[in-house]
Amino acid sequence: MNTMASKRTKKKVAKNPVNKKATKPCKKVAKSSDQLSASQRLDKKIADLGDWRGERLAEIRKLIHEADPDVVLDWKWMGSPVWSHHGMYAVANAHKDKVKLTFCHGAQLSDPKEIFNAGLDGNRWRAVDIREGDKIDKAGLRALLRRAVAHNATHSVPKSKGSRA
Repeated sequence: MNTMASKRTKKKVAKNPVNKKATKPCKKVAKSSDQLSASQRLDKKIADLGDWRGERLAEIRKLIHEADPDVVLDWKWMGSPVWSHHGMYAVANAHKDKVKLTFCHGAQLSDPKEIFNAGLDGNRWRAVDIREGDKIDKAGLRALLRRAVAHNATHSVPKSKGSRA
């Protein structure tokens, strides 16, 4: 008689216990930020930063609205303001040592004033890294933003649903 076979048959298989919590519907607790519009969230982010990075985000927002009065502001990717017009064209993020303004299709945009200073080797994205004390070429950045909107109007780019800012 094969003792290995008999041991296998005698060995009880543990039942897979059902997690009772998994069978109950989860209650989603709404956070106070879930109730805020994208514009209100950006206001809160600027206030919460409370330093030069918040000031830069506010300045970037103002320049975007000057360049594109019909812009749509979304809140995506766990806390990033995204500006859209005929599709997404810019994302801003505050980092420890800089504020990064990334252009979704920056590689396709002409940049005669050389505003882009980051992501220059990529074949899609380009960015502007703004560090404390840097001076923004406002006219150059507005022109770049207008080119991004014009690019979106003439090319197939991902569309984004969002709230009006």
